[in-house]
Amino acid sequence: MTRGTVKTLEAGGFRWSYREAEGQGTPVLFLHAFPLQKAMWDPVVDRLAGRAALAVDLPGFGGSRPVPERPSMDGYAAAIAAFLDALNVDRVVLCGLSMGGYLAFAFWRQHRERVAGLILADTRAGADTPEAREGRFNLIARLKEEGSRAATGSLPNLVGPTTREAQPGLLAELERWVLANPAEGIAAASRAMAGRPDSTPLLPEIEVPALVIVGEEDTVTPPEEAQAMAEALPRADLVRIPGAGHLAALEQPEAFAHAVAGFLERL
Repeated sequence: MTRGTVKTLEAGGFRWSYREAEGQGTPVLFLHAFPLQKAMWDPVVDRLAGRAALAVDLPGFGGSRPVPERPSMDGYAAAIAAFLDALNVDRVVLCGLSMGGYLAFAFWRQHRERVAGLILADTRAGADTPEAREGRFNLIARLKEEGSRAATGSLPNLVGPTTREAQPGLLAELERWVLANPAEGIAAASRAMAGRPDSTPLLPEIEVPALVIVGEEDTVTPPEEAQAMAEALPRADLVRIPGAGHLAALEQPEAFAHAVAGFLERL
């Protein structure tokens, strides 16, 4: 049984869809990967029994609307701040995976006083390379022609070989989530990611406790990048999860939740 309740609220010009799980401590705000939805966090939230948690669909994904007109990571971060204001939540532990990690950096730049801790999973601090940026704009063009299905081609690269063999149904679940997202929302996030700044210089300034998590089989943001990021953060631990690729929270939720729970206990 999934812990918590799916709710909606209006804030910052958006209608938000989010899952709220009641519990103790500073709430953990889970920020999903591209091009997925908040449901990717269900297996982790379910394993954090007794801990306050929020998992939110970013605008243009899942049940959150409308699609941002001028998308940027800073714009998403400002919207998240308005979302938290509407819930009367002052401080959170941010947990972002991949795109969610990019958003966590943007939120830190704007609202560091609201961040009690930072969990960066299968993500990177650096900006897109020119090749990656070109790939995002190519995807935007294809989304206009093909709809949301254009974003499903990269899904096999998001999970590791262990998962592809042991959980053959997971890719079909990922595809269902992607196809349920409007193409315009996926395109907006692609544009925001392409334009995000390099957060590497920011790392030494992040003085709150941090946890860097990476799947051992992640080829999108490899373990070597995660280790370098953890070493640049003043108060970070690094956890490498065997048998997981880029979506470690979905591929190995037990190990992922164990790492998160241990980190939360040390805050």
